[in-house]
Amino acid sequence: MANKAEKLLIIGGSDAGVSAALKAKELKPELEVQVLLADEYPNLSICGLPYAISGEVPNWQSLAHRGLKELTATGVEFQMNMVAEKIDPQQHEVVAHSLAGELKVYHYDHLVVATGAKPKLSNIKGVDLPRIQQSRKIHVLHTMADYFAIEKVLATDDIQEVAIVGSGYIGIEMAEALKNRQLDVTIFQRGTEILSTVDTDLGQIIHQKLSMNSVNVVTGLTVSEINETNRHVEVIGLNERHKSEAYKFDLVLIVVGVQPNAELLIKAGATTGIAGAIKVDQYMHTSLPDIWAAGDLVETKHHLLGETYLPLGTTAHKQGRTAGFNIVGIQRAFKGSIGTQVLKVFDLVVVRTGLLASEAVHAGFDPLTVTTIVDDHKAYFPGSQKIRIRITGDKKTGRILGVQLIGHYGSEVAKRSDIFAIAIFNDMTVAEISDLDLSYSPPVGSPWDAVQIAAQNWEQQNTKYPLPINRKSV
Repeated sequence: MANKAEKLLIIGGSDAGVSAALKAKELKPELEVQVLLADEYPNLSICGLPYAISGEVPNWQSLAHRGLKELTATGVEFQMNMVAEKIDPQQHEVVAHSLAGELKVYHYDHLVVATGAKPKLSNIKGVDLPRIQQSRKIHVLHTMADYFAIEKVLATDDIQEVAIVGSGYIGIEMAEALKNRQLDVTIFQRGTEILSTVDTDLGQIIHQKLSMNSVNVVTGLTVSEINETNRHVEVIGLNERHKSEAYKFDLVLIVVGVQPNAELLIKAGATTGIAGAIKVDQYMHTSLPDIWAAGDLVETKHHLLGETYLPLGTTAHKQGRTAGFNIVGIQRAFKGSIGTQVLKVFDLVVVRTGLLASEAVHAGFDPLTVTTIVDDHKAYFPGSQKIRIRITGDKKTGRILGVQLIGHYGSEVAKRSDIFAIAIFNDMTVAEISDLDLSYSPPVGSPWDAVQIAAQNWEQQNTKYPLPINRKSV
């Protein structure tokens, strides 16, 4: 009698879940791989939803990293519209229900939980997720169902005045998207400046770019209450003087961040860590036998900070792939994140990787931060644009700790940041950036690329330790 095939069950069909499924099936074709989806949209780019709303991506189906036909051709089976509700680690079983309420029990030899994150609401009075799901005028943007709900109200209702609560990446991308649809947009930020993941003066540049494109930016206002009526939505907040302010809109979008969607594993007894995220080892294994977890529900190893919670799509892909390797017995460790993030805002691109100076101090480094404004290619060739490059390095060791860049869309801002990301990941010094053999042609760069000019400027400013340090001592 033939041996029964091993079963890999995966809960969640987005970045981490699909990455784990495809890698495990590729490496061990005889493995039975089944993916449970709470909806019927596997492997769609949720990060692309603002561009579908803007109309820049005219067909939402094109947001799929891979189509269902391509996915199932690998031999992976997808169970659509099945919501997992309980994990029994002892029996190696998962109980799930269909949208019609039918219960089904799935057995597994290996389980990957990739349920991602869920939206934060920051204790705003008058809103919770069940209420938002029933609302026409108050929305979050986290799933395809959210996207369809927003599209429906924009297409059928008389919408003109829109509020966005939260000025992070999604909030700013949605501000641009809704302006592209000729709507009046106001974006609210509780802090003193928008985009708090970069330094304040870089946030001010993005603020100015939004204002130049007729987006109303309100900073220093903590939204405390949202009330919906038949005619409008009232947004109430406290300003920096602790006085109440009220605004009225036709539609409100809440995008103030996310938190781990980890209840399934918590109820099953898995160990949690920072922000309530699931603790995993470097192989993405949880504290429970034969159960892995990957993506936005897990604690993430940061190359410079240690354990943290940093939900990013790129990280989810890597973690899912790592889990897939280890499930089939090939030991592969997740090497960690350095928090690389990029945002396009109209004709600007802003990107950060590694640590801000304030974060470096908190992590125990002695940082020096130097900003250089440099041409993206030789100025004598038409079309050159300025890039602002801000390097944070450790004064004593010369080790590069973090970089922020802002420049014109088309100036290879993100890819120049990726050079620094590689350097940070490999514990390089700022001085060693100058040793890199980078491409050069006058239309695209300079003999010393912009990143190298910025690195050399940092060296010149580091007067206490002017000589490059042997990286073996870093």
